[in-house]
Amino acid sequence: MKSLWSETEARRFVDLHGPAWGEALALRTYSARLLGAEPGLVLHGGGNTSVKAETSDVFGDRHEALFVKASGADLAAIGPDGHVCLALGPLRRLRALDRLGDDEMVWELRRQLLRAGAGAPSIEALVHAFLPHRFIDHTHADAVLALTNRAGGEALAGEVLGDGVIVMPYAEPGFELAKAAADAFEAAPAARAMVWARHGLVTWGRDARESYEATIELVSRAEACLTGRARARVVSADQAARTREGIADAAPVLRGLLAGPRDEATGRRRRVVVRALATADVLELLESPGMREAALAGPLTSDHLIRTGPWPAWATLEAAGGGPAIADVFRSAIGAYAARYRDYLQRHASMMPRELDAFEALPRVVLAPGLGAFCAGRDLRDAEIARDITAHTLAVKASIAGSGTYEGLPERDLFHMEYRTLQHAKLAGREGGALTGEVAIVTGAAGAIGSGICRALLEAGCLVAATDLPGPGLESLVTELSEVFGPAIIGVPMDVTDAGAVGEAWRRVVEEWGGVDLVVVNAGIAHVSSLATMDLSAFRRLERVNVEGTLLVLGEAARLFERQGSGGDVVLVSTKNVFAPGAKFGAYSATKAASHQLARIASLELAGLDVRVNMVAPDAVFSDGSRKSGLWAEVGPDRMRARGLDEAGLEAYYRSRNLLKAPVTARHVANAVLFFATRQTPTTGATIPVDGGLPDATPR
Repeated sequence: MKSLWSETEARRFVDLHGPAWGEALALRTYSARLLGAEPGLVLHGGGNTSVKAETSDVFGDRHEALFVKASGADLAAIGPDGHVCLALGPLRRLRALDRLGDDEMVWELRRQLLRAGAGAPSIEALVHAFLPHRFIDHTHADAVLALTNRAGGEALAGEVLGDGVIVMPYAEPGFELAKAAADAFEAAPAARAMVWARHGLVTWGRDARESYEATIELVSRAEACLTGRARARVVSADQAARTREGIADAAPVLRGLLAGPRDEATGRRRRVVVRALATADVLELLESPGMREAALAGPLTSDHLIRTGPWPAWATLEAAGGGPAIADVFRSAIGAYAARYRDYLQRHASMMPRELDAFEALPRVVLAPGLGAFCAGRDLRDAEIARDITAHTLAVKASIAGSGTYEGLPERDLFHMEYRTLQHAKLAGREGGALTGEVAIVTGAAGAIGSGICRALLEAGCLVAATDLPGPGLESLVTELSEVFGPAIIGVPMDVTDAGAVGEAWRRVVEEWGGVDLVVVNAGIAHVSSLATMDLSAFRRLERVNVEGTLLVLGEAARLFERQGSGGDVVLVSTKNVFAPGAKFGAYSATKAASHQLARIASLELAGLDVRVNMVAPDAVFSDGSRKSGLWAEVGPDRMRARGLDEAGLEAYYRSRNLLKAPVTARHVANAVLFFATRQTPTTGATIPVDGGLPDATPR
């Protein structure tokens, strides 16, 4: 591992943050980011950093302060305000106590806050307070854990890292660890670092660079001694294709089994996002002799517990073939995990805090030789964290297997950390939207109605695969929405008339998020012509998109929902023309009526799978913000000429013809989609008109 320190960049941080926060905290921020940029050191809020400096109150009085990373803050993106400011003197006095419970420790830390707004201090804040050094860095370095998490690991770590490094046995994070670390340093005051077995590395220095580069040096020593380290591996094209196909078959099945039970009041289920991990290294090590035992052992550090659970499940799918057999294998794996977890809970029931409920006895990671790892989370962020931690965990365990036997934390310590209120606090405070954990595919997403639907679903917490013909329309939509919603939206080029393209799009979404819960069938085209002058090729073009495209999408959705086995929703964006066709709009009206009827048939066929199929029938929607309707771009000029109107006049005409004199917007259509997607009523096979009230379009 190489040092990334740059004096030029360090000075830039001082210039940027120094005037408001002081030079020490500016440099603290810079070196913390350097640590966070290396996944082999910390992952997703892991590790912690600190600096001791003076701060002033409103009276101008100076106070000796400890700036320590806020709990759960991500070092990779931390700013100066990501370090909590605490009064150092009172914290140091706590060391004289024989014991300090979690609730008392949290209260004392809160009492010593000198600045508000940064969040809760790290669980290891007292370590940083009790040790005398100005800059302190704590990481969960993979290479160091590969030394300590094995039989004889403490002795090996001492031998490899050399004199000047204290090696401590595992101690529970918090007050107990802080006392033990301070005692260990006082017994060896010349030490330059310490290692906590099955936990991580602590370095320090007079300045930010010294502490950071001590971390890099010691981790490099650990890396240099390890055998069985990961090497570059290559997966053949055939193997990659087989793995991809296997994931597409297996992931929805697993995701469906991990879904919560159906709520009889709402008809909804709690969903999970499933991220597959199928790198060449992971595929190889899961099939390595003797890896199963190590893989099913506990995590590298207690910090990972709340993200991955105490251990993964194991599913041997090679002999399953496909179809129902996959579900049987996953059910067996989940059942074995649940039985092990319930026994674990029972053995340690006396340690369970009264204020906490037990986690569900469901795995968050399922290892499947031949396919890799499936990592589940309540939303995309949680699934990503579980995936990244799993990748590093398996790599460390593999490196240990080359020269020793993996040893994780004793089960009692695992349980205590998993059911510690301080840990659970890291999961609190993130409320999701109504569709958090759900995955949607939207066809015709680049148009006005499609973009409005995508935005509304994203705002509700849904993951959205926006599909449309490849080109700038789809690209610009994804770029625009990604700026707000990040990776919660992906663009998937798809021609709804091409069965292969539709199947490939579904596979892409399943690979990305594990399955699909909502399909919005919105793709459609229009044509203006009287019946007398209708060009048959133009009619067939509409028939292919509006009818055959709908059929292909509904068919793919039905097959996916059947594999997933946990219900779902389909919403077809129909049109008022189904009920009130317009002159010279015969091709559009007829083909949209056919697609509407296909959706009604789907509502009959899929109800037994707990899949609801409903329709939304809007009148004219011209735009969504700056995004113009492709349909109206095609038919609008004819309509304007026929009525002697310009674009603004045409929109006013359509608004004036409905009973409410209301414009119909993409957001209105999206709201109707949300009504069905959130299952506000037990309804299927129904149509919501979104037209302001058109007398000639009733009854519905």
